[in-house]
Amino acid sequence: MHLLRPITLLLSVGLMAGCTVGPDYQRPPAPLPDYFQRQSSMAGSEATPSSLVAWWESFNDPVLTHFITQALAQNLDLAQASARVTQARAGLGTANAALLPSAAVSGQAARAYQSVETPLGQVLNSTPGYDRYGNTYEANLEAGWELDVFGGLRREREAALAEYQASAAGFTATRLAIAAQTADIYVTLRGLQTRLEIANQQVKTQRALLEKVQLLYSKGLAASYQVRQIEGELSQVEATVPVLQTGVDAAMNAMDVLLGTPPGTHRTQLAGAGSIPVAPQLQALGTPADLLRRRPDLIVAERRLAASNARIGSAVAEYYPKFSLGALVGSATSVSSGNLFSNGASQAAGVFGLRWRLFDFARINAQIDQAKGQEAEALAAYRQSVLRATEDVENALSAQVNRQAQAITLGNGEVALTQARQSAFSAYEKGSASLIDVLRADQTLLQTSDARAQAQTETSRAAVALFKSLGGGWQPDEAQSVAAR
Repeated sequence: MHLLRPITLLLSVGLMAGCTVGPDYQRPPAPLPDYFQRQSSMAGSEATPSSLVAWWESFNDPVLTHFITQALAQNLDLAQASARVTQARAGLGTANAALLPSAAVSGQAARAYQSVETPLGQVLNSTPGYDRYGNTYEANLEAGWELDVFGGLRREREAALAEYQASAAGFTATRLAIAAQTADIYVTLRGLQTRLEIANQQVKTQRALLEKVQLLYSKGLAASYQVRQIEGELSQVEATVPVLQTGVDAAMNAMDVLLGTPPGTHRTQLAGAGSIPVAPQLQALGTPADLLRRRPDLIVAERRLAASNARIGSAVAEYYPKFSLGALVGSATSVSSGNLFSNGASQAAGVFGLRWRLFDFARINAQIDQAKGQEAEALAAYRQSVLRATEDVENALSAQVNRQAQAITLGNGEVALTQARQSAFSAYEKGSASLIDVLRADQTLLQTSDARAQAQTETSRAAVALFKSLGGGWQPDEAQSVAAR
């Protein structure tokens, strides 16, 4: 009686206060600068900030838009991410159910046959009217409820909710990554096809030159070494074609797998002529602080931090006693089914349960320390994710600005070198220039054209990386709704 009184008082106080032990979660400050370092370098605008939602449309390439739409509909990585969201939602449902009373209905019927050779059977058999056959029937309704006095179950629900939110944001992060990867593979493929076209065109040019020199050689107007020299130059250009074709094949296969189809499925569609998509630019990038609501991977890291914080409270709750209520209402008889629900067969029970790990505090201390360590790890991971997010934006900005400048410079040089090559060939035909001058002009033009195609490819790839690093490809409002659930 003396022990029951303080327990009852503790239960009453806990129920009235509705206390929840453990630290309440507060989103930590993020180590973000006030602005992006290379933001001022983004001059001009071909795409508005609203294009972040469907940024791939800013490239004005219908084929690219088609493939991204298809990838978002049937990519297998996205299917796995969707399944993880379903699992996390089920975990949240389990945590919610733990706060509610539970009930179960049970029933059984048994028929037994007693041997008369056993001591018990011999005693019963000597009883007048003894029946060796026996029937038992039972039907019960059981109910139980764990009273979450100190909030341990509520903390577990907080953790499950945060994990579900992290999983939902993770699906969005995967969706963004798939869209960016599709665009990157497509741009890379178009760049390789452009370089392959340049190489094939150079092969045609070199072959035409070889035919010209062979004709001159047949007339005694050119030396044998000149023919051999052109043949060597032609072989070098032809050797680049298989390498570029290998890259084209690999990019096509990667696109097919990304779309969830066997390699070769979209080969015909991808083999068609297509130029390198022109890289769009954003007029307004926002501030680094906008990344916290734009980038789903940062939401994932922040929600996992919230889950680890809630698990500290769940561990702390083990210090305190746990109370439960139980009840049973039913009927049981061993006579006949007709007496199962009679007054004499009814049964009822009520249970008040107490579980207290009173002598297990050392283990609880270890569990709390472990939860705090996991929370510290999640905090460091969140801050690191924020820093890497800003790094991604800065690198993408720098790459797009500098690669675009490189492409413009190489484009101007390509025009000049094309004219120089024509002049060198005309001079060679007139005898005022050597064959070496023509070959050197061909080689320089090929290198410049190839470098220009690579620079254009990298400019567009940097634009894709910039859209991805800014968290484009989904509605920013979705981030707020996920965090608020």
